[in-house]
Order: sequence, then C-alpha cells, then structure tokens
Amino acid sequence: MLQLLSPTISYPSPLFHLTSHPFPPKPHFCSTHRLSFYLPPKMASFSGFLAKSQMGMTAGGGGGDGANGFSSLMDYVGKGGLDVGDDLLVLLYHIQFACKRIAALVASPFNSALGKHSALTGATSGAAASDRDKPKPLDIVANEIILSSLRNSGKVSVMASEEDDAPIWINDDGPFVVVLDPLDGSRNIDASIPTGTIFGVYNRLTELDNQPTEEKALLNLLQSGTKLVAAGYVLYSSATILCASFGSGTHAFTLDHSTGDFILTHPSIRIPPRGQIYSVNDARYFDWPEGLRQYIDTVRQGKGKFPKKYSARYICSLVADFHRTVLYGGIAMNPRDHLRLVYEANPLSYLAEQAGGKGSDGKSRILSIQPVKLHQRLPLFLGSLEDIDELESYGDVQQKVNPGYEV
Repeated sequence: MLQLLSPTISYPSPLFHLTSHPFPPKPHFCSTHRLSFYLPPKMASFSGFLAKSQMGMTAGGGGGDGANGFSSLMDYVGKGGLDVGDDLLVLLYHIQFACKRIAALVASPFNSALGKHSALTGATSGAAASDRDKPKPLDIVANEIILSSLRNSGKVSVMASEEDDAPIWINDDGPFVVVLDPLDGSRNIDASIPTGTIFGVYNRLTELDNQPTEEKALLNLLQSGTKLVAAGYVLYSSATILCASFGSGTHAFTLDHSTGDFILTHPSIRIPPRGQIYSVNDARYFDWPEGLRQYIDTVRQGKGKFPKKYSARYICSLVADFHRTVLYGGIAMNPRDHLRLVYEANPLSYLAEQAGGKGSDGKSRILSIQPVKLHQRLPLFLGSLEDIDELESYGDVQQKVNPGYEV
C-alpha cells in the first residue's frame, strides 16, 4: 500500500535545538526561482589556509572565491560552475540542508538517551524497516528530516527509503525521484563509529503520469542505475563530508562548521586503478564460496596480479568503508545478498564509476541491473577497476550460504 505523505514534523522541547537548523541562515536569497531559497554567502577565508584535495588538487574551479581557490557546494553546482539546472540546484540545497541537521543530531550527546520511545518524535515510528536491522530512533528521525526537506523543496514526486516499506508519493509535479538510505550504519552509533546518508536522484518518468499513483510511484523508483542524474553520500565522522556526482566526475565537499558551508576539498576524485586494501567481514570466511576464499588468500599473500600483500580494513559502515576505498583504492564488499540495489548499490556504484572505479555484484555491472523490487538485495563489490576485474575473474565470489548472523 502506497504511503501518504506524513504531516509536518514537530520536535518538542527539550531537544528541539538538535533538529533545528544548526547554522542560522543569513539574509541572502536566490531570486531567480519561483521558490525562493537560502544560498550561503561566498566564503572569504577558511581557517587561514588554502583548502586542498587529498588527491593533491587545489579546491578551486566551478565558481566560488576564485582568488582564494574556495568553492562552496552551491557555488560549484550553480550557474558559475557545473550549472546542473535550477530544479536540481534547489533539490540539492534541501538535501544538504537536511544532512546538516542529521550531522548535528548524530553528534549530539542526547542521542544515546532516546531509547525505543524517541524523545524527538514522541512515539515509536510506524514505518517498518525493509531488512533485518531493527531501526533505532535516529534512523526514523533522519528519515523524517529528509522527507520534510524533500517535501519543502517542491521538486520531488516520489521518495523511497530503507525505512519505509512502500514508496511515498509527495508531489504530482515534482521533476525528480529520490531514493535513499537516511542513516547507514546506525547500529554502530553508540560506539561513535562513522555513519552516513546515501541518496540517488532520477528524473520523473512523465510518460507514467496518467497511471494510478501506486503504480507510477513504483515504476519511477525501479529505474536502472544508468538513468541516475545525480547521486551522493554524506559521511558523518571526524568531518562531515558530502561526496556527489552529477554526471561529470565525483567531487567531495567538507562541512565548515564556522560558516555552515560545504567547501570543495576533493574535486574530480579518481579512485586509484589498483589499491592494497580489501574491506570485508573476514569472520564469514568459512561461509564464502571457494572463488572468494581463493581471491582473498591470494591477495593477502601478495600473489595476485598486484605483487604486494593486501591489508584488511573493515568498519562495518558502508559509507565509511566506501569513502576510504574511494580515496585509497582497493575493494569494499559484502558478498552475500544483503545490500539494497535501489538506494545503496546503485548510488554508490554511480559515484564509483564517475571516479574511474567500478561497482559489481561479482558477475555483472551494478548499474546495468534492472531492479524488480523496491528493496531488492544483492552482493556488492565497490572500488578500484583492476581490483574488481581481478576479483570477478575468480568466478564464484557470491556468498549463497546465509545462516542468519546475529552481529
């Protein structure tokens, strides 16, 4: 059953300040759209030093304060930069606005006190999660924050989330379709392990407009990853980093808490063609198929196509493991049918490909797989092109044995 749009969310005292805008907007508005919205002012300084990419590139280009090499997210994707179009610019503003609120909430000392009965929502959420992970209150709150922002943007027709069993129809005229995992890795949040938000954006299929709402909602959401117009993730860690692509490379922006702006710090990221790190839960080794065991044994001993011994790094937070892989290369993987194609595998594979990497289910390109169910699961291998090609050459790398892990 298609869910109706929920009413405006209210966050009662005493925790209201946690979900209000953490960076009070200044009176600077864009007047080129029918919908006025706040645009952060251009940044004049950034803690007294030039922001540079970890890939060795100056964070310039695409608008912003060219003299100092600074560019905010909104400048970079606006008319002075990538010029993604007015509608997508408005949508992106509301997404990054929501993610700033989530970042403030995740970092709050109050989130550990929420328990099963959320102090923010006032009641246990009725939205059922689509997988075995029992949602914690922050999953639900993050989902509601993003839903509220998408509704306020006026640019989204339908949304699908990990936290909702059915699509949520928002606006008949919204030009975009949004899929998302609002708070990946939340089971680890009590240990202050990094978490993240994953999102993907499609164009609404206007040829479906005359279909019943429930039918057109689902068909709009089951587009293949090749039709994505934008995708991204936000990492909530020692820094808050928004990494996104709009079809012309993958770029990462770091939140400057002094101004509330996402500042371009990693322009045109390129995943190294070969890494030296694999990321997987080694405790499942004896449940793996022979091909995957052989691959891991080989690269650990430095006997693969790359003659160096690989190291293991595993956080068990998809966004965090993928972010490290994007920067350093290698493979982040879950070989069993666990991760969701529509709102996890597709957006991250899009980012990987835009950065010169690859997303695979162990046999096929992720973006070429046609979804048949909203919460469809599959194995996922993300990272360096040469590493994933070598992995696929072993053939049998998809784990079919799934005894039902408790941890």
